[in-house]
Amino acid sequence: MSSKSEQYELLARQVASLTEGETDLTANLANTAAAIHQAFGFWWTGFYLVQGEQLVLGPFQGPVACTRIPFGRGVCGTAWQRRETVIVPDVEEFPGHIACSSASRSEIVVPILRDGEVLGVLDIDSRELATFDNEDAAGLETIAAQLSSLFSSIK
Repeated sequence: MSSKSEQYELLARQVASLTEGETDLTANLANTAAAIHQAFGFWWTGFYLVQGEQLVLGPFQGPVACTRIPFGRGVCGTAWQRRETVIVPDVEEFPGHIACSSASRSEIVVPILRDGEVLGVLDIDSRELATFDNEDAAGLETIAAQLSSLFSSIK
């Protein structure tokens, strides 16, 4: 069994391969969400994209989700506002958590940045407490950085 960081390295290579030569953002985000979801078996894996002052649901894997999240609200809106990864070991302890699913127990949200601007966020939920750590953050931030160049249709 490989370490978590090795799994993320392999996943980053897979995402690069999946997105190479493909210009459609939806297709790339859909395949990326599926690859992450399949690699780790998370409860919910997906993207929210910045549209004005809201994050709007993008491609995802898992149960139905909240469609729109305001700037600064919940874990996703907070990661957008702070322009940094937010790890929440217990969503019940996060002030203003937006419960799209009562089965979600912990969460990590990684902003997708280009030139300091948030284009969207990668949101992952787990049914277990304290699933995510700095290894997850580092691995997912690498993938988010890969994806930022694919947002050619935005600004």
